[in-house]
Amino acid sequence: MDILSQLFWTFIKVNLLSTSGPASVGLLYHEAVGRFVTEAQFVQAVGLSAVLPGSDALQLAMYIGYAAGGIPGGLISLAGSILPPTIIILGVTMILHRLRREAWVSNFIEGLAPAISVLMIFTAWKIFDKGGETGWFGWTIAIVSFAAMWFKAPERVVVIIAGIVGIVSLSP
Repeated sequence: MDILSQLFWTFIKVNLLSTSGPASVGLLYHEAVGRFVTEAQFVQAVGLSAVLPGSDALQLAMYIGYAAGGIPGGLISLAGSILPPTIIILGVTMILHRLRREAWVSNFIEGLAPAISVLMIFTAWKIFDKGGETGWFGWTIAIVSFAAMWFKAPERVVVIIAGIVGIVSLSP
């Protein structure tokens, strides 16, 4: 078997047997070191993929593929990494698309929305209670956040305004 097909099947296997990201590094180490790259190259690849923006697993796949087979190896490794989750998501989407007209699915979603809202409120309260600002400033942020949610303010605008307010009011 040539190097490109070995790369492809290795990354298919790694992405089917792990949850990808940092969890796949151990399995990928076992599969790639000594076969495609040296241990020093693998350590360098993990370090490089950790500091670059984007998906660590995809960058690691491209690095190992490139080290073993040049540009075609990098592209084949990337394809092997992307293919399993893409097929799984497409399958789940097709199933959900067929089920969306079912009455029980819409009832499930209608019941799920309040449960998620309550879960978010309890989580926010725990964060607020344990380490958040509990003075007037913290309560103001909570009330303004609730008002933004109630009036359906655009999320991007709320995040930008919150960042500006935080910079202005919390700077020393």
